[in-house]
Amino acid sequence: MTKDKKLSGVEHTKLQSQNLRGDIAQTLADDQAIKFSDDDEKLVKFHGFYQGYNRDTATARKKQKLDKEWEMMVRVKIPAGRITPEQYLALDDLADPYGNGTLRVTSRQGIQFHNVIKGNLKDLIHDVNAAMMTTFGGCGDVVRNVMADVSPVNHPIHQELVDTARKISDATLPATRSYHEIWVDGEKQKTAEEPVDPLYGKQWMPRKFKFALTLPEDNTVDVLTNDVGLIAVVENEEIIGYNVYLGGGFGMKHNNEKTYPRIASPIGYVPKKDVMEICKASISLQRDHGDREDRQHARLKYLVEEKGVEWTKSTLDEYFGREIEDIRPLPPLQVKDHLGWHEQGDGLWYLGLPVTSGRIRDEGDEKLRSAIREVVSTFQTPLVLMPTEDVLFCNIKEDDKEKIEATFRTHNVALKEDHLPVELFAMSCVALPTCGKALAEGERARVPIVSMVTDVLKKYNLEQEKISVRITGCPNGCSRPYTGDIGIVGRAPDLYAVFVGGDFEGTRLSIKVADKVKTDNLGDFLDPFLAAFASERSKDNEGFGDFCNRLGQTRLEELAAISGVAK
Repeated sequence: MTKDKKLSGVEHTKLQSQNLRGDIAQTLADDQAIKFSDDDEKLVKFHGFYQGYNRDTATARKKQKLDKEWEMMVRVKIPAGRITPEQYLALDDLADPYGNGTLRVTSRQGIQFHNVIKGNLKDLIHDVNAAMMTTFGGCGDVVRNVMADVSPVNHPIHQELVDTARKISDATLPATRSYHEIWVDGEKQKTAEEPVDPLYGKQWMPRKFKFALTLPEDNTVDVLTNDVGLIAVVENEEIIGYNVYLGGGFGMKHNNEKTYPRIASPIGYVPKKDVMEICKASISLQRDHGDREDRQHARLKYLVEEKGVEWTKSTLDEYFGREIEDIRPLPPLQVKDHLGWHEQGDGLWYLGLPVTSGRIRDEGDEKLRSAIREVVSTFQTPLVLMPTEDVLFCNIKEDDKEKIEATFRTHNVALKEDHLPVELFAMSCVALPTCGKALAEGERARVPIVSMVTDVLKKYNLEQEKISVRITGCPNGCSRPYTGDIGIVGRAPDLYAVFVGGDFEGTRLSIKVADKVKTDNLGDFLDPFLAAFASERSKDNEGFGDFCNRLGQTRLEELAAISGVAK
């Protein structure tokens, strides 16, 4: 980055932050302050939380000349989504005193607390660390939670992927002591001036930076949607290295052609002994060449797309210290179904539990949170948090399977067999009232939207089709709508853009077929597409996304016009 290049306001804040300290500690100590300053709001993200307010009550409170109900969303990093029984129970213990009585599984295999007031932050984050977890880097312009292969199979290959994800996570934590000073130790270290972070430098990354690792036979993590995707190359039942993909990412803005979703590009292959070096090289590439003037244009995907793959590879070679090998041939990416009962390969079983929108709570007759707590505490099941916002319960004995099912049934929790495929494979982001970026509903609209899609599927006898519906309240795409069969993206209150034609395997972007469709009209809008799918699909079990992609833009536009409900 040249010295005369104009910096965004966030870049100036980071430079002046005393290594992410700002005035955070002073505000925490001020009982009269209910929120952080605008500058510190940019810094607290690095510490693992976003500052926001209850958007449901904001207008009414403004009319009453009352301040907004300020609250925080706190995000716990859990590399590869692996969490011990003790850690899960510790997080569950924190949900009532410090949050809103719920936990939320994220689409990056982490856990979120919602509706946390400023006065509860210190104790919550301190106690998360006491349980041997961290929120540091859960948000902010650093490496986010590292995702990895979800299979809890007792096999060295799967264990190695998890271990590698943890090593990447540990190696990319910011080196500054500010986090522990503020949240854990409680005292400023009395040492010489803190050195510049050896990996991130003075300004950290231009934007968030995401890693994912997996095997070709299971792309549940959507590896190509990350800044860096690492796909393991296996020979003779051993990982020998990784194919490296750069430049995936979904954040965009409506009506801004400079922003767009992108699938990562293949760059090359590295032996597994060099995986940490290629990770650090990719960070350095984006750190030094990413856009620090326009944050909407600051992700690695824009660098790869606009500079080109050849430039990206040659520049990455410089940071890596030698030429990266050519990409290795691999089988096509697939996605496994982990819901329901599966053998682990060691005489034990795991159970995949569908969790609607990842929200773990007790509501009405369904006591999901209580059921999970009882299962984890009674049977000491380690968990895998899924990128689909679901949960896997591991290390279950054959004799305990019926007891565990009975526990969920007693608490009125639905299992895999109680759902249609479209319900199982739907995803949604949090959106309103918590997220400040939300333009429309996400989590709260999931059930009615999926119900509308289900009604149309039943109309054409398609209810057993494996179709992914991904709903997001804004175009940033936290539920990864641009690779799903159907993407429903918040455009404005009660209005959504609609995308179709991605693939279930996460290797292709979908096609925009409507800019504005009202929530109640989404079923009617999709009706012509599903009618065509029922009558015109190929005989080789062609998926809905593949079918739409085969039809192409012109035919899709014709189908979109049939319903007459899109703007």
